[in-house]
Amino acid sequence: MRALILSDIHGNLEALDAVLAAAPQHDAVWNLGDVVGYGASPNETVECMRLLADFNVRGNHDKVCCGLVSAEGYNPAAQRAVQWTTERLTDRSVRWLESLQEGPLFTSNSSLAHGSPMDEDRYILNIQDAWEPLQRAEQRTSFFGHTHMQGGFQLRGSEWVHVKPVQSEGVDADKRSQWVLPLREDGTRYLLNPGSVGQPRDGDWRAAYAVLDEEANEVTFYREPYDLALAQGRILMAGLPERLALRLREGR
Repeated sequence: MRALILSDIHGNLEALDAVLAAAPQHDAVWNLGDVVGYGASPNETVECMRLLADFNVRGNHDKVCCGLVSAEGYNPAAQRAVQWTTERLTDRSVRWLESLQEGPLFTSNSSLAHGSPMDEDRYILNIQDAWEPLQRAEQRTSFFGHTHMQGGFQLRGSEWVHVKPVQSEGVDADKRSQWVLPLREDGTRYLLNPGSVGQPRDGDWRAAYAVLDEEANEVTFYREPYDLALAQGRILMAGLPERLALRLREGR
């Protein structure tokens, strides 16, 4: 079984379309949340995940934009994006967002969450954050999003490894690239982030995603270029904060 793993699309239809067009053959789509927020195509990205994804985990922007919780504590740009998105979501989009389940959800061999499996709103940024989820994990692979940073952590006995996908030297930043993580069968557990499709924050502007290949026993991390100018233009024409358009190029 091969699963296409997506997270943090954030209303960026151009990035999502590029990922779906380029993704290798797969049997299932797993969505780790934050389909909306920040980007200017929320209904389109909702509809795509509604039709395609086999598992959909709710993200913090998903639940804020459909009115389940308030945006109190969000920065001004994020609050403006929430307000704009809320005003434009269709009734069908709202109902779908309201129906999303809190993670973790469980497949046959993996767990899926937006933030930490211990708390959907908690960021996993370092080994300290990853310690408890990996200690408690019953599945070999646990996937999460929320940080918009591709990579993760692995635990083998008492040995910790920070998984940092490194693209091959000399790869053109405007071209597709990939990095393969073989999965060990010696009790090693993995807590992995496919990265953000629509708003990466790891210094690489290209859309990020991952594919789990259970037969080959590996996870492949991908970066895919997309029509960045069009995505930025949609944000600017929508009247959303200029910062939301500029940060797409920065990958921050």
